[in-house]
Parts: sequence; structure tokens; C-alpha cells
Amino acid sequence: MAFCGKCGASVPEGTAFCGSCGGRVGAAAPAPTGAAAGGPGAPAAASPGLPINLVYALTYVLGLITGILFLVLDPYKNDRKVRFHCFQSIFFHVVVIAIFVAAFIVEGMLAAISHGVLGLLFLPIHLLLSLGTLCIWLFLMYKAYQGEEFRLPVIGELAAKQAGS
Repeated sequence: MAFCGKCGASVPEGTAFCGSCGGRVGAAAPAPTGAAAGGPGAPAAASPGLPINLVYALTYVLGLITGILFLVLDPYKNDRKVRFHCFQSIFFHVVVIAIFVAAFIVEGMLAAISHGVLGLLFLPIHLLLSLGTLCIWLFLMYKAYQGEEFRLPVIGELAAKQAGS
């Protein structure tokens, strides 16, 4: 078992970066002494950056923007799980955008053909699409925050391939 040189957390063998702080895994961290050893009244060790489970959830928050952002930020771009969530977020939002564009086109054509009557009938379908998208988006953020790698049926497999799984 290897240890992170920055925060001292244990990391699995063969891992290049710490899952807790994102630091490069090298030699074992020196054993803490005195108040840093975690005795009563000892201050909690501050780790640089964001907690990794928060990063997983944040990849979904602004869709394409945060998905791309965490793909280029160090040290997150080197974490396979962060890359998975980034790609799944990007692919999910691209599909959602495509579905809504297609729905608006169909709704517009139906409204034009029937002078607005069939367009109004499409309103409940549009609302269901919006509610379903919101629920899936919140579910993905929740699962990511829990540290789970929930894969959407087609998008998840594509994201896993892109992330290197």
C-alpha cells in the first residue's frame, strides 16, 4: 500500500495520484508527530483543492462547461474517475440538447400545420422531457457525489472508453 506525500492518505498500488487530495503519489509520507499525530485538540489537516467526491458532482453542474473545465484542470484531468464523470456529463448534455432541438422543431412544424392547435398538444410532452432531464441530471450528481460510477446505458459506455476504462 502506497501513501500520498501531501496528505498521507493510503492509495492503491499502481495509482499515480491521490484520490483524497489529487497529489502525485510518491514515497510514503513521514509519520506525523506531536499535535499533528491526530491527538485530541489537534487541528484537522487541510488538503489542497476540492474534495474528490465534490469534484465528481461538480462535473455535472453546468453540463458542457464544467465537464470540459475539469478535463483540463490539474490535478483532476489525471484522475480516471473524474474524466469518466466529465465525459458522461458532456455526452449527456449533448444528447439532451439534441433531443430538445428536435422537440422544438417537431413542435414548431405541428404548430405551423395546425395553426397552433397541435403545438399546444405537444406542451405536456415538452414538460415531461424537461422533468425527466432534471431528474436524471440530479440523480447523476447525487451518484457522483456518493463516489459511485453510475453509467447511463449508452452514454456511460462511451464515457468509460474515453476515460480509459
